Amino acid sequence: MKYVIINGSPRKKNTWSMVKQAKTNLGEDAEFEEIQLMKAKIPMCNGCFKCIMETEEHCPHHEIVNQIIEKIKWADGLIITSPVYAMNVTGLIKNFFDHTAYLYHRPEFFDKKALIVVSTAGAGHKDVAKYIDETLRHWGFNKNYKITYACGGKDSINTEEINKTAQKFHKDVSSKKLHPPKFMDIIFYNAWKAMALTKDPIKPDAEYWKSTGLVNHDFAPEVKLGIIKKIFSKIMFFVLKKVMK
Repeated sequence: MKYVIINGSPRKKNTWSMVKQAKTNLGEDAEFEEIQLMKAKIPMCNGCFKCIMETEEHCPHHEIVNQIIEKIKWADGLIITSPVYAMNVTGLIKNFFDHTAYLYHRPEFFDKKALIVVSTAGAGHKDVAKYIDETLRHWGFNKNYKITYACGGKDSINTEEINKTAQKFHKDVSSKKLHPPKFMDIIFYNAWKAMALTKDPIKPDAEYWKSTGLVNHDFAPEVKLGIIKKIFSKIMFFVLKKVMK
């Protein structure tokens, strides 16, 4: 299995120790690509909206950001990390996420799974992991696993919990099984689909949803929906299309 690690910490301390422990559970044949956001030196997002309104290729920092996106496409699984800074993700992670705002409108990683690793000296780790999880789900990610740890005042990490979650992640990635989406994910899928079909849509959105064929499906076709979620998706699309008409 191939894994890309996006490290959102400016240093390799507690969070990185958790990553190294998790890696020992991902198989002897695992292949890793590391992206240290500190070294990537992505310029600050300037809020130009070009990635949304004109496609991501028009982002002034596209060349740097796209290298990371291509690594995610290459990988079978993503490991993404952030220590808690001021009760939130690091500026490195936030800046990277700001550059990927177009993926909210045009999700594409429906066959990907992620392991989210968050450490803190005190508190906020659960909320930070939740924020990263929600962002990846907006990108289309199928399943995310979370390892969070409050390590303040402790001399060692909780390897038992890390191993347990990492093994579940590895088993799931290796199985290539895709899980049904959550109801909220279905709502957002249909919201963006409906927006792409309005009378005056954002042009790249309309082109993406139509060219990929996603506009013709209740959810990404590779992800199977049960009858209840299919009906729910159809109802949500009908309602949202009426609202956005």
